Amino acid sequence: MQDKEEERSLINVENRLNKEGFTADFRVTDGRLHTISEESAKSYAPDEVTIVDFYRFEGESNPDDMSILYALETADGVRGTISSAYGTYGDSDALEFLKQVEDLGKNLDKSHK
Repeated sequence: MQDKEEERSLINVENRLNKEGFTADFRVTDGRLHTISEESAKSYAPDEVTIVDFYRFEGESNPDDMSILYALETADGVRGTISSAYGTYGDSDALEFLKQVEDLGKNLDKSHK
């Protein structure tokens, strides 16, 4: 069992997911999910993406430090992460895209654990 303190750190969760094969970094632009890598730039519609898991983090001293990290897998097997603040400071494009993925029923496939 992992230490709860260790799991609370965004960096530790990102490192663990990276070891599990979630190596791509994503961003959302114009309603599509894009890989950030210049050498293998790809783009995906909501129906080509599955939310494998997500993690919420809250700042201990500042509520403005709240963020959420999503572990995603695309239809062609690319696995990676995207993070956003949630609440007032959230990335509305990313959150809207991920809501569309959830609405398609393509969320929380926790088979990576």
